[in-house]
Amino acid sequence: MKNIVECVPNFSEGRNSATIDAIAESIRGVAGVKLLSVEPDKDYNRTVVTFVGEPAAVVEAAFRSTATAAKFIDMSRHKGEHPRMGATDVVPFVPVSNVSMEECVGLAHTYAKRVSEELSIPVYLYEEAARVPERKNLASVRKGEYEGLEKKIIDPAWVPDYGKPSFNRKSGATIAGARMFLIAYNVNLTTNNKDIAHEIALRIRESGRTMKDVNGNSVKVPGTLKSVKAMGVLVERLNIAQVSINLTNFHESPPHAAFEEVKKEAEKLGVTVNGSEVVGLIPKEALLLAGKFYSGEKNLTEEAAIRLATDRLGLSRIDPFIAEKKIIEFMV
Repeated sequence: MKNIVECVPNFSEGRNSATIDAIAESIRGVAGVKLLSVEPDKDYNRTVVTFVGEPAAVVEAAFRSTATAAKFIDMSRHKGEHPRMGATDVVPFVPVSNVSMEECVGLAHTYAKRVSEELSIPVYLYEEAARVPERKNLASVRKGEYEGLEKKIIDPAWVPDYGKPSFNRKSGATIAGARMFLIAYNVNLTTNNKDIAHEIALRIRESGRTMKDVNGNSVKVPGTLKSVKAMGVLVERLNIAQVSINLTNFHESPPHAAFEEVKKEAEKLGVTVNGSEVVGLIPKEALLLAGKFYSGEKNLTEEAAIRLATDRLGLSRIDPFIAEKKIIEFMV
């Protein structure tokens, strides 16, 4: 592969293995694409899939997997811990090698047009592909989730970017876009209190929270970390709360910075952290930064840095962290 694009679609199914396998097979069947990971989560009832390939092939694989999800997933029956709007919830295109962000924006448009026309699924564009500033933030587009979509879609302010403003009861709506590499990262707490996890999320995420001042006016209070989105969730399978984090620019806020910030805020609230996990893949550089941070050494070998980062971040607390299967450079 010379021109490499990454695609990380999120599907609203994390429990039915037959459906998840069918989605994976629809991607494997596209020449010029390499499926890197399929990570279902039963509590979130969501599966994150990662694949890479030549631009046209990646769009084809994204479309085929969306068609498969539309066939097998019924959003009117879906329940899960993670916010979602559709069967194929979000489809980001990410430049990896010899591909520009502008080209990835074009891929998002190509994908969205085909999905809306051939599958009758309305599509919204977000991040770098957004046509208006109000739609750049994924959380803003997804606000109200599937349950609120029937009314939202007929609001003139929320007409889909592609497709008719008509509610698709089975498939909901899909959100497509282009963005830089995002690290999905969860920090485990030694409590099952979701409210504590969410309070920590409010304190660390860039958007912070809205509060009232002494005059009763709404005031935005930013969080402590740049390029961070976060929320609190309950992982019922393990009976623990997590701070679920998206690191949208790991150069500004790497995983170890998020981990240490969650640890600090957790201690203020009387709880502790118990490791963390990476959902999907992670760039090698992010772990090298963590290894050097914890060792204090500038000349640490890559192997030693990755090993130290894995240990200090507790990346194997829930499931084994296997570097060869989790670091994107080792997979491509």
